Amino acid sequence: MLKIIPKLFFTVLLVSVLLLGLKAQAQEKVKTQKEFLITNYGAKADGKTLNTIAIQKAIDAAFKNKGGSVVFPKGEFLSGSIQMKSNVSLRLEEGAVLLGSTNPKDYYKMDFPGRPDSPKKDDNSQMALLLAHKATNIKLYGKGKIDGQGLQLALNIDSLHHAGIVVDPNYSSRRNRPNETMRPKLFRFSQCDNVAIEGLQVGAASCWGLSFELCSNLSLDGLKVVNRSYWNNDGIDITDCKNVKVTNCDLDTADDGICLKSYYPGYANDGIYIANCTIKSSASAIKFGTASYGGFKNVVIKDIEVYDTFRSAIAIESVDGAAIENIAVSNINAVNTGNAIFIRIGQRSGDKAGSIKNVSIKNIKVQVPFGRPDINYDLRGPEVDFFHNPFPSSIVGIPGYQIENVSLENITISYPGRATKGMAYVALNRLDQVPEVIKEYPEFSMFGELPAWAFYVRHVKGISFKNIKVTLDNTDFRPAFVFDDVQNLNMEQIDLPEDKKEQLVLKNVSESKIDLKETNIKTIP
Repeated sequence: MLKIIPKLFFTVLLVSVLLLGLKAQAQEKVKTQKEFLITNYGAKADGKTLNTIAIQKAIDAAFKNKGGSVVFPKGEFLSGSIQMKSNVSLRLEEGAVLLGSTNPKDYYKMDFPGRPDSPKKDDNSQMALLLAHKATNIKLYGKGKIDGQGLQLALNIDSLHHAGIVVDPNYSSRRNRPNETMRPKLFRFSQCDNVAIEGLQVGAASCWGLSFELCSNLSLDGLKVVNRSYWNNDGIDITDCKNVKVTNCDLDTADDGICLKSYYPGYANDGIYIANCTIKSSASAIKFGTASYGGFKNVVIKDIEVYDTFRSAIAIESVDGAAIENIAVSNINAVNTGNAIFIRIGQRSGDKAGSIKNVSIKNIKVQVPFGRPDINYDLRGPEVDFFHNPFPSSIVGIPGYQIENVSLENITISYPGRATKGMAYVALNRLDQVPEVIKEYPEFSMFGELPAWAFYVRHVKGISFKNIKVTLDNTDFRPAFVFDDVQNLNMEQIDLPEDKKEQLVLKNVSESKIDLKETNIKTIP
């Protein structure tokens, strides 16, 4: 024993020395990493001087140095489009603000606006305040702020159109706004690898906020995203990216909060992890689509707080041919949110529809109000333009393309009730009256009036409900659940209002196992 102790002590001492040496080397590397202060390149912190050239000079100098940190000190720095380069970091110190120019002429498209094989390559803006293309090892971080000044920028673009100076051929006269292609985003990163964005306050874009396409190894952590200055103000858009983490972010957005898109057939969002985020939105909190040409697979969404959101807490949509599979959603708490769950296959274009299979949704609690939840937004999502009763959650495929293998477990949803046949009415002997709307834009209100108040399920193969509680604040004449063209339905531990019978309606349902009293089930021949 006495011989062992000195040897053990020596080993521990040696390891400690080695670790201290490695730590010292790492600290020395951080100290020796060259910093490029933008004020040394002519940038002025007055919020008025256009600093685009000065900031780009600092970035280019760091790139030429084979890496470095470009530093924004305290102050307001006005800029047009700047382009990130490989091995370059941007650090915004506390009190530092990067302001987007309100002059549209200060923005440009990158030389490589995207892959040419996208069916919708011109669908959204290729301009942004911060651009990156095929850059690796880039980071934006600090306690500062990036403000796109999007409202004034968008209004200036609008004025140029009406003055006939820069005419938007796709101007929306109905909604009085320039098309998305004319309005810069805040970020547009394309085909980049190893990207980290941490700790910043970002937003106020004239279009989308943080947009990433065909990127890999992307990490977004601890961001405060307030993007509600104008129309199409998504928070974070992730398009056909691999190995993505979005964690500890707080989003307040006039359009979708976190949106996964797929513009490229043969590509997919793959390996996406979204956790510990808070979302408020005048559209949907977390959405797959609507651009859905390639695919979405291996996605984990967990521990999300949603509030004051107009549309769906979670929307999973394949309407352009995308394959969606292996999706796990858990621990979602949504308060004052217009819809809980929306899952949809459609076919807007192409010879065949896509697919949705292997979706797990569990530990969900949603409170659906009677009125619209986003009433305090200056720019609210378009109202539903027809009379209707409150909408249920929907899981709907199309004929010949069934949604497959969906599991819903430990779910509580409170609904407002107050439905009346005087407002709208789909009789149970006329369920075929609910339209297929195969080619329409996907939205939880797309079918018009629905015959259920809790869940409407159609064209589905393999769906299970376990430990589900649905409640009503007021009466509703409709049944809680309607299943139409459903195979392999399993229901157990279903908690329904006690004073209502025939709360489960089955039409063209085969291979079902339902743990409910017969008085609660109605079969439509």
